[in-house]
Parts: sequence; C-alpha cells; structure tokens
Amino acid sequence: MAVESKMRTLGAPAPEFALPEVRTGDTVSTSDFDGRPLAVLFLCNHCPYVKRIQPGLVALGNDYAATDVAIVGIASNDADAYPEDSPEELARVADELGYTFPLVFDADQSVARAFQAVCTPDIYVFDRDHRLVYRGQFDDARPRNDEPVTGRDLRAAIDAVLAGLAVPEDQQPAIGCGIKWKPGNEPA
Repeated sequence: MAVESKMRTLGAPAPEFALPEVRTGDTVSTSDFDGRPLAVLFLCNHCPYVKRIQPGLVALGNDYAATDVAIVGIASNDADAYPEDSPEELARVADELGYTFPLVFDADQSVARAFQAVCTPDIYVFDRDHRLVYRGQFDDARPRNDEPVTGRDLRAAIDAVLAGLAVPEDQQPAIGCGIKWKPGNEPA
C-alpha cells in the first residue's frame, strides 16, 4: 500500500545523525556537511517506488557530484524482517547501480523518526544553514505509470538552493512504500 510523506514544516532544522556508510563502514554525520546544502533521501532496495527511480538517483548523484550540494541516502527498514534491506544487500545494490553518494544504515530507526520519514522514497532538501526548504517527491514517475524518471521536482529544489533562490512552497508529497518499522518501533 502506498504511503504519502508527512510534509514536515518548512524551515525546520535538519535532524542530527551519525550513521555507518554501508559500503565503507565510515561514519557519516550531518556535521560533515556544515555550510553546504544537503539532500537526504530515505531509500531501500525492495520498494517498487524506489526501484522505479533508481536510474534517476544514479544520474542525480553523477550530475551534482561537482557541485556544493551533499546527497545522502538513508536506509531505515527493519533488516531482520526485510533482509534485502540489510547493510550488506544495500552495499551490493549501491555498488551495482553506481551510487556516488553515501548510503547509511539507520539500524535503530531513530533517524527516520527524527526526520518524520514514513515512506521510501522520502526526500528532504536543506539549505546551507540546514533549514528545510523542500520535502516531497522525486518526480511524477511511479511503478505503474509511463512518466519519465527525471528527478524534476528534487532537481528544481536543489538548483534553487544552489542559485540562492527561494524554493517554491507548493510541493508534492513523496509517495512510496511505508518504512518497515521494527515491532514496537512504529511512530505514534
């Protein structure tokens, strides 16, 4: 069943995180990106909504690698119940696809809760001061439509931040699979 993102309040500060990168084991933290715009993408391996946009995620990482924006993927699904979303499988798929951005694992799901993330993909863009300027969809592509995977909505937000412009507040919520919470860990 598809779940729509919660559309956090614009201007909210970026939640702090320090999580292991699934390919290197190195800790990646919010403070690593101080003074830089930050795009945070809640991802997983098994969700058809994420699978549909994976080529666009690869292109996004490649296209913005030489810019000032930092991109971080966060995986928060219960890996015991969904082994395809384990750190090892996340690393394998990230390497196979060629993600150029770090993909970190939120084992206790506290970071997903802090972001108020509810689905995969769930997408956030923060400005240089790490204030929320965008929360919404990647683009209009869905598993059962023929819309091209372009990343149009996310790219427009990133481009506005990089240009020092305001991001329009009329934003479409992300839609995807619900985050797979550990038993007893579901948000209220």
